[in-house]
Amino acid sequence: MQLLFNSFVCVTNKTDLYSTIGSSMGPGQLSSPGPWPFHVEPRNIVDDDPQERVSAEAAILNSRLHYYSRLTGSSDRLLSPPNHVIPRPEEIYIYSPLGTAFKVTGSDPSSKNPSIITIFAIWNTMMGTSILSIPWGIKQAGFTLGILILIFTGLLMVYCCYIVLKSSKAIPYVDTSDWEFPDVCRYYFGKFGQWSSLVFSMVSLIGAMVVYWVLMSNFLYNTGQFIYNLLICSPVICPYPNTDPGVNNTISTVYFINSGNDTSDVSSFEHWWSKTNTIPFYLIILLLPLLCFRSASFFARFTFLGTISVIYLIVLVSVKAFRLGFHLEFHWFDTTEFFVPEFRLLFPQLTGVLTLAFFIHNCIITLMKSNKNQDNNVRDLSIAYLLVGLTYLYVGVLIFAAFPSPPLFKDCIEPNFLDNFPSSDVMVFVARTFLLFQMITVYPLLGYLVRVQMMGQIFGNHYPSFFHVLALNILIVGAGVLMAKFYPNIGSIIRFSGATCGLALVFVFPALVHMISLKRQGVLRWPSALFHSFLILLGLANLLAQFFM
Repeated sequence: MQLLFNSFVCVTNKTDLYSTIGSSMGPGQLSSPGPWPFHVEPRNIVDDDPQERVSAEAAILNSRLHYYSRLTGSSDRLLSPPNHVIPRPEEIYIYSPLGTAFKVTGSDPSSKNPSIITIFAIWNTMMGTSILSIPWGIKQAGFTLGILILIFTGLLMVYCCYIVLKSSKAIPYVDTSDWEFPDVCRYYFGKFGQWSSLVFSMVSLIGAMVVYWVLMSNFLYNTGQFIYNLLICSPVICPYPNTDPGVNNTISTVYFINSGNDTSDVSSFEHWWSKTNTIPFYLIILLLPLLCFRSASFFARFTFLGTISVIYLIVLVSVKAFRLGFHLEFHWFDTTEFFVPEFRLLFPQLTGVLTLAFFIHNCIITLMKSNKNQDNNVRDLSIAYLLVGLTYLYVGVLIFAAFPSPPLFKDCIEPNFLDNFPSSDVMVFVARTFLLFQMITVYPLLGYLVRVQMMGQIFGNHYPSFFHVLALNILIVGAGVLMAKFYPNIGSIIRFSGATCGLALVFVFPALVHMISLKRQGVLRWPSALFHSFLILLGLANLLAQFFM
């Protein structure tokens, strides 16, 4: 998932709506909202004509809403304003104390998306950097067990996503039309739900940014290697051949040849162009200033690069599999010289990766709001997950099956499968270049989401000051640099961040919300309680298992 790995920004509640408009007007030009959804004062309302006056009918409607708002809280359905008092959407204005107002346009049915667009929007949002680690995860679990786990995890994740999707609609007597899942958590669990959902959302976002930094360092390094040296001839390599003590660690040396460059030139180049010692620091010069932009709307225009990158990766995998052929032997529990067993105890590493790969739960409600036919939401969500699962299966199975064993052994498959191809491979060079530019544009978007959520909760302002934002960005960039230098293993980073955020936002909160909702309706039965309690235990076990792998 690129909750993470292709990004977008949306207004999720009334406060955000006012904050968004306020940021476009400048400080001090928009006050806190009055009684929603209609609030005017006897001053000028600006639409097309700056001198237009508030009509008498608008003033009367405003007085009526003031009256109803004093009778009871908005959560009490009995004394809420009747429909004839609430204006139509085209009559609603957001008022500014300076004497101007902005018209709130109603939802336009023509702006809704058909099911096919919604399905591919979910697919595009979920597809991210996790796809690069799927072959490694299958290798860790074993080929047969890996396929079974991928299917089983996908089914669990789509069910939990279904719970999230319908969670807001199960709340009675409250207008939840603009709610997201964190709002649902706040409704059921109060401040604890609000802050814990924020913390776990930060884990997923910052974890994604760390993975991006490691991958950008990797791709930039290999791009430089491609330009500097085009003479490496092997179709597939094993960068770290000494992964199995029982295998001769000189196997991969026959696939490298001398580049013909002077040794001193090579040493100088490697000194200044190192994947872990220099490249992560070079990226600071480019990306830290981009993170400090007040708005990330410019970078949102380039999210189409994510779709192009995934499609190109699928083509790349297909071509490589066709050229290399399949290399499979089935050994159910025993490791051989070139092949891993079909069932391995390292399988929790795959479940951790898949938790993030299938993660879209924190924004699925917003994505589905744009669906033209709301009755098809569950069907479209299921189809989208099916496409995502098939994409992961296709890439993971083909890369694992086509990896040439012998002469290499399957344990050589890297957490980023592109690392198994040399820098001189032209098709892989194009893939790395696409991904590098995509990540350079998506990284500021992820940083913007972190800033909006964290600064908004702590300071009540998305951009309290340049120095606040700079300090936050330095911490985020520092985490990426440290991981890229000392632990550039994206598979482990993905599985830990996926298991952590998945514990709360995929398993615990959705299961608890569902059980509490059923209990309040008086329809909770013990089979449902046992199953959803099992989901919570499964999420907890998934996280704990990552520390023992």
